[in-house]
This record gives sequence, structure tokens and C-alpha cells, in this order.
Amino acid sequence: MHQLLDCSGLKKATYYYYLNTIGKDDKYQEVKERIEQIFRGSNRTYGYRRIKLALKNFFDIKLAYKTVRKLMNELKIVCKVRKKKYRYISRISNKIVPNVLHRDFSADRPNLKWVTDVTEFRIHRKKLYLSVIQDLYNGEIVAYAVSRSPDQKLILDSLRSALDPRLDLTELLIHSDQGVLYQSPKYRNFLKKSKIQQSMSSKGNCYDNAVVESFFGTLKCETIYLNKIKTLGELISTIEQYIEWYNHERIKLTLNGYSPIQYRLKNEQKL
Repeated sequence: MHQLLDCSGLKKATYYYYLNTIGKDDKYQEVKERIEQIFRGSNRTYGYRRIKLALKNFFDIKLAYKTVRKLMNELKIVCKVRKKKYRYISRISNKIVPNVLHRDFSADRPNLKWVTDVTEFRIHRKKLYLSVIQDLYNGEIVAYAVSRSPDQKLILDSLRSALDPRLDLTELLIHSDQGVLYQSPKYRNFLKKSKIQQSMSSKGNCYDNAVVESFFGTLKCETIYLNKIKTLGELISTIEQYIEWYNHERIKLTLNGYSPIQYRLKNEQKL
């Protein structure tokens, strides 16, 4: 053997490396296939943290973060990461409706704290508005509505859609910003009749409603910033499909790697 190595000029370490690797299967081959499956299923939006949790929760594959990151690098899988946007924060206090939420974005059961807001989309100079209501218990979008106009009907449609008579809403608080739609007598009277406590952010302070603002950013980052949407009809369909996927399948790090509805159902079974 030594004579052959001398004749070939091949180093001993190189010979044994190829001897131990060539012809042997990659022990992570199945894991790599799962990683690619998870990544494609997330519309190419999951990073290594979410993929690690998805491997653990749904395929019973337990790996360290650095191993998952290494395998993703080998597969040349890279998720798109959006840049953070910084916004001006006003310290003007709210004199219309008090801020009852006080940035306490936690809830120990569903339908205790909801947050709501409206965002705007633009497609070829045409505008579409989306109103959502989000449960702070698990981040689930409990209701939404879309409209060409940011009017009273839009926010009331989303609110009426959320008020399921089968739900226990006796202690419900709903939080919004100080938009004129949420200050209107019609909206406030509707909340009073429904026995829902109202809370509002301080004027100009986006962090008081950061959870729903974050959802809008994630939605846009994982849909319109990645795909070329040409029509309003296509945009509405994309929003509907995304919210369905977000609620049922998109895993959240804060929920230990489960989607909002998976997390809620999992904890309901414990009761």
C-alpha cells in the first residue's frame, strides 16, 4: 500500500478520506429531503430556526440549529429576510380612549385580547385595504375584510365576522390605533352594545399596536414582495390563501414551532 501511495504521489490522509467517503450514503440525505420539503411548503420563507422546529414537531427529527444551518447551506437554501423599518414615535398621550392594553401582548386564553388595524396595498395605481382582527393568545387572525375604500363598513365587517355567538367574549378587550374609523361614534357604540372594552394606542406610537403591524409586514414580505401580482383579484386571492396558511400551517417561534391554530387545539386538548 505504501509503495502504491509513493508511486501515485497521493497523501495518506487523502487516500483514507476518499476511502471512507466514496460509495457511502449521505447520512443526512433523508433530512435534506425533509428540509427542502419544509422550505418549499413555506413558500421559501422559513429560516433555519423554523425549519429546525418543523423537523422536530412534525417529523420527530431532532437536530442542533448549527446542523440545520449547515445542511441548508449545502442545499443552497436561503430565505428572504426583510429589512426593518424605523418609524417616528410620538409621546403625545391619548385623550379619546385610554390605552388599556399598555403593550401587554400576552394572553392566557383565546378571546381575551384582540388587536385590529387596516393596511393598504397598491397594484398598478389601484388601492386595496385589508382590515384584520388578531388574537394575542396565539396570533391567530380571527377575522378579516377587504375593500377598495378604508371606510366604516370595512372595519365593521371584520368585527361582525369575528363575533361568533359560540365564543366566550365576556372579558374581551379590543385594541387599535387612533385612526378616525376607530374613533367614530358608530364603531364605539357597536363595541359598547357588544360589551367589548375598547383600547387605543397613544397618538403616533406604532409600538402600542406592534403585533398586528408585524403581521402586516410579514404578510407583505411573504406575498407581494416575493411574487408578481398583476390584478386586484389576484391580490385578494393571495391574501385569502395566505391568511388560511398563516392560521393553519405557518409555524411561529413564539409558539414552540406550531401554527396559531395548531397551538390553540393542542392546548385545548390539555384542558
